[in-house]
Amino acid sequence: MEFIKNFFQTYGLFINIGILILVLIILFLEILNRVELNRIEKRYRKLMKGNNNKNLEELIIQYTDSIDKALEQVNKNTELYNDVNLRLKKCIQKVGIVRYRAFDDVGSDLSFSVALLDENNNGIVLTGLFGRSECTTFAKPIENGISKYDLSDEEKQALEQALK
Repeated sequence: MEFIKNFFQTYGLFINIGILILVLIILFLEILNRVELNRIEKRYRKLMKGNNNKNLEELIIQYTDSIDKALEQVNKNTELYNDVNLRLKKCIQKVGIVRYRAFDDVGSDLSFSVALLDENNNGIVLTGLFGRSECTTFAKPIENGISKYDLSDEEKQALEQALK
């Protein structure tokens, strides 16, 4: 114990000066920390203030709502697209036309056969026969590219054009 007492009496001034220097360094670091903290706090307040005096939380909520509305619209558009796509598959997409002279006594190619098919090759073949004294039009149903009824050569030709 005497040793410690002698040590402090001998070197007490140096120890006190060392402690004083450490306190001054700590005080300086504390001042630097306060200045930096104030600077960061100002930036934080500015960030939280956001645009048009709205804080960041309100902006995030607003943008999240906008995203939700956009996703809802995308889902509606997807449903609408799928509905239109299903309807389009049933619309006429393939057409084949053949004009010909059905009777020798008629001067021009006024008779015709038209094949009208959808995506699944379902539809009809319309044929119009033009003669001097009469004109006849009839239709034959087509399912999967095949007719249950016999087709004339011109009707077969129109069907092949449509299938291509």
